[in-house]
Amino acid sequence: MADELVHYDVVGGTATITLDSPHNRNALSAQLRRELSDSLTKAAADDAVRVIVLTHTGPVFCAGMDLKEARGAGAGDQGVNEFPRILEQLWTSPKPVVARLAGPARAGGIGMVAACDIAVAVPEATFAFSEVRIGVVPAIISLTVLPRLNPRAAHELFLTGDTFDARRAVEIGLLNSAVPADDLDAEVTRYVKALAAGGPKALAETKALLSRPRPATPSDGFEEMLGLSAKFFAGEEGQEGILAFAQKRKPSWVPQD
Repeated sequence: MADELVHYDVVGGTATITLDSPHNRNALSAQLRRELSDSLTKAAADDAVRVIVLTHTGPVFCAGMDLKEARGAGAGDQGVNEFPRILEQLWTSPKPVVARLAGPARAGGIGMVAACDIAVAVPEATFAFSEVRIGVVPAIISLTVLPRLNPRAAHELFLTGDTFDARRAVEIGLLNSAVPADDLDAEVTRYVKALAAGGPKALAETKALLSRPRPATPSDGFEEMLGLSAKFFAGEEGQEGILAFAQKRKPSWVPQD
């Protein structure tokens, strides 16, 4: 559709979700939020989709909430009320999500980057938790950002709202890598292929495992983790993986080149 702000395409097991609202720097308007959430729902439900790539058109990945829509609205009518659903969809998606940034992200845009499993950007991309600069609090995005960031860096950048570059974003844990623009797609493809090599059920369960609270000691978690591990070793997917290893072939779930 010509008037859509989010495009959805599936090729070779990869669902690419593209933010396409460059006129307002891909700000999180009501329409964009709705279409993005719908696309994430579609990807999660599609058995043919193994990996999701979240990307954008235009020079900016996402500028955060649409401030024009926020102006004059009461607390109950703010678009930010719908934003937790999107962050939750990214964070809990059973399919790994890769963020591809060819440009800057701000505020809520960074919250989405942090909610993705893998994030790759060009060196020229910049970032800022700009909320305090306009008198608001980075409250919702803190739930996805703070688990990623070095605590000292989080205090500095949340409180100052200062701009930082992709190199520092890698250093503090926001990005996995920063590569030249000519290498961006190849780097994303490298991650997509690596992720698609994992068993679909194993990937979904591993994502859930990574988000669980850690037990106080390893001993406190061994019984539960033993049950989970044994279940997957004996399960259909695990048995296929073991057989494929023995037969020196790719497991059945790996997309064909």
